Amino acid sequence: MAELSEKKRDDLSDHDFAYIDAHGGRHLPIHDEEHVRNAAARFDQTHFTSDKDRAGAASKIKAAAKRHGVDLDPDDAVMKAK
Repeated sequence: MAELSEKKRDDLSDHDFAYIDAHGGRHLPIHDEEHVRNAAARFDQTHFTSDKDRAGAASKIKAAAKRHGVDLDPDDAVMKAK
């Protein structure tokens, strides 16, 4: 996977992340195909503060997958999130 340097990560907008926690921490970058795949794979490893936040992040990952032409497995946690 392509690593994001600190500068490149800082240059991304909040819109480029599936989840922003209560402290402003930005998690699960979804700005390109490779990162969308990684966000889906790491979805279940991410601590969300609420079920609403978890569902919102899943929706953003699904939308980014569609935008970037990434097929997500129906058995992935991100696909099962409500």
